[in-house]
Amino acid sequence: MKLNRITIALTAVTLAAGVIAVAQAATDQTIVTVVKVTGINWFNRMDDGVKEFAKDNPGVNAYQTGPGRADAAQQLKIIEDLIAKKVTAIAVVPYDPPTLEPALKKAMDRGIKVVTHEADNEKNTMVDIEAFDNTAYGAGLNERLAKCMGDQGKWAVLVGSLGSRSQVQWADGGIGNAKQKYPKMDLVEPKLETNNDGERAYQVAKEVLRKHPDLTGFQGSSSLDVIGIGRAVEEAGKIGKICVYGTGLPTEAGKFLESGAINGIAFWDPKLAGIAMNKVAKMLIDGKTVENGADLGLVGYNKVTVTKGPGKGIIVRGTGWVDVDKTNYKQYPF
Repeated sequence: MKLNRITIALTAVTLAAGVIAVAQAATDQTIVTVVKVTGINWFNRMDDGVKEFAKDNPGVNAYQTGPGRADAAQQLKIIEDLIAKKVTAIAVVPYDPPTLEPALKKAMDRGIKVVTHEADNEKNTMVDIEAFDNTAYGAGLNERLAKCMGDQGKWAVLVGSLGSRSQVQWADGGIGNAKQKYPKMDLVEPKLETNNDGERAYQVAKEVLRKHPDLTGFQGSSSLDVIGIGRAVEEAGKIGKICVYGTGLPTEAGKFLESGAINGIAFWDPKLAGIAMNKVAKMLIDGKTVENGADLGLVGYNKVTVTKGPGKGIIVRGTGWVDVDKTNYKQYPF
């Protein structure tokens, strides 16, 4: 009798342990978002999105990481470490997409799901998410710049990195737009690198103004380009004489929009991009994919366009582009 009771008790314990193990296995999912650089407002905002996704999906361990400075080698090392840890999925915003190709291939070969953002040239990804058509975005910034410049005059273009696919596409979109439509706009400095650093952008802009004192326009790409340009314009006493447009965040660009050192910015919400990447990563983990016209349940991603990528993956494009200036930037508190 005692033996039966012991047997029953042991069986109950075994069953309970089995249930717990199954439950743990079902929730043992880790999605890591790897950004270009930590500590800047753009990716702090993206981290808000990652944290919100984690809160809404308690069965998933989702978090964000990245190098302390914008550096392709450091980002690569972080991804290699995550592969060694056998995480379930990696969502990455590549600093230099080609640099990551071997590592992302290794990740997928080992069953890790890979999602990218701002990297529609990445071959070794399952899904690349773009907030919009990058060439059109750059052309849109250029249209605003051209109007401000009166369709003529000398202008310069800054990019955070020549390896950052999306930033180069924005720059090329603007340059192509001006070349096609505004022959009196004279591009004197195409695609000057700023290393995604506001201080560097400031130094580059100062040098451009020294070299071209009659310059009348800047188009920036990195979210910190316009900040550096704005500082240089204010310091040179050229507010109202130089038009400045580029990607930026309202909270960072606000004081320069108020002073007139920056005329306008455009952006997409990094928070929503962070959520979108993690949502798609979770879909891939669950054996699902994104279909053309799908609704990801996020503003700007309610009816996405899906096309084939350069590798075996797909590119998912939303419509999350926002234009602001001094009159409306306060509507976006980030």
